[in-house]
Amino acid sequence: MFNFEPPTTDEEVRAAAIQFVRKVSGQQKPSRANREAFDRAVDDVSHITRALVDTLITEALPRSRELEALKAKARAATRFGPARTVE
Repeated sequence: MFNFEPPTTDEEVRAAAIQFVRKVSGQQKPSRANREAFDRAVDDVSHITRALVDTLITEALPRSRELEALKAKARAATRFGPARTVE
C-alpha cells in the first residue's frame, strides 16, 4: 500500500482493514451481536493504517500499480498454471 502511484485510496485502506479484521476475528460476516465491535475494529485499523502509510518516508521511486499487477499475474501463472476462461 505504500509508495504506489497513484497513491493508495481510503477505499483500498478500508478494504485491507476489513480483510485483516475478518482474518483476526475468524468471521467473514459478524453476527448482529458482534457487528458494532467488528465495525469499530475496521474503523480503528483503517485509521491507523492510513496514518502509517501517510508518514512513511522513502527515497525510492513510486511503484506502478499496473506493473505490480502484471508481476503478480505472472507469479500466479507460474505457480498455478495459465488462467482459464469460462465460456
